[in-house]
Amino acid sequence: MTGPKKRGCLGCSFPILIIVGIIAIAIVFIGLLAGPIGQGLMERFGIHIEFPSWLVVEKPQIHLAAPQLFTVFGIPITNTILAGWITVIFLVLVSWLITRRMKLVPGRVQTVFEFILGWVYDLCESVAGKENVRKFFPVVCTIFLFVAFNAWLSLIPGFGSILLNTGGGEHELLRGANTDLNTPLALAIVSFFFVSYYGLKALGTGWLKQYFNFGPFIRSVGRVFKGKINVMDIFSGVVNIFVGGLEFLSMLIRLISFTFRLFGNMTAGEILVLIGAFLLPLALNWAIYGFELLVGLVQALVFSILTLVFATMAVTSHEAESH
Repeated sequence: MTGPKKRGCLGCSFPILIIVGIIAIAIVFIGLLAGPIGQGLMERFGIHIEFPSWLVVEKPQIHLAAPQLFTVFGIPITNTILAGWITVIFLVLVSWLITRRMKLVPGRVQTVFEFILGWVYDLCESVAGKENVRKFFPVVCTIFLFVAFNAWLSLIPGFGSILLNTGGGEHELLRGANTDLNTPLALAIVSFFFVSYYGLKALGTGWLKQYFNFGPFIRSVGRVFKGKINVMDIFSGVVNIFVGGLEFLSMLIRLISFTFRLFGNMTAGEILVLIGAFLLPLALNWAIYGFELLVGLVQALVFSILTLVFATMAVTSHEAESH
């Protein structure tokens, strides 16, 4: 005979859940009192409590420009550049450690690694097709991993707490690279040339015709010198030039939209984390951190998928699209 089943939730007994709930409520309550909101309420009632220094968060100093920490061969190095290097080194080391001892029956880490790569590969194949997936996957996956892990690494507790005293004052030693306008701009430029390269490689000068379509106008003007005047042909040629100019302008605008979409969302997330930690220490940090993990994933997906879509469109013949 078996004894009565223990009641509980999520595999835990009710006493344990009650203890966890009490601890969570205590953390939220203490965090509320330690923050400026709680301090203001206590001062109104004449209550004064001294909290330990590790619990009190100083007022955040928000600045958009990344400060220069030092120079290497005359090249200024900022805290965002250091964070970007750490992200790259982290991804390279993890990839090397996992791939140097690949097993037919993968372990947990290898399984997670293969799942991420397999999921991104399947996504690329569903958009670009089997004939283009192997060409696009390396760049698209690299962009996805860099943007996502750079956003996640900057959420590690203490990542931005280490201060370095420079000639211009104290600055954070590390700061998320995505919050520096230069990094999203560099990724946007990589995406731009990646799309342009495969467009030219696949369609040659035919890819440029969608932006610089002067042929119909030149031919219509040539007919004028032969005595064959067709106003509609000339007008159509002018329209083609104008439309091509708009297409070229839209391609350049992608650089701006790619850059400011990633920069704006990541910077806003960093400000949200700093303000949340200042107003309600320990209280809402975990909720904000969870939200920022999701935002980092979404922004990495958006940037990489848009690059993939534009590359797929670039290698697709417009004549084939019209049929």
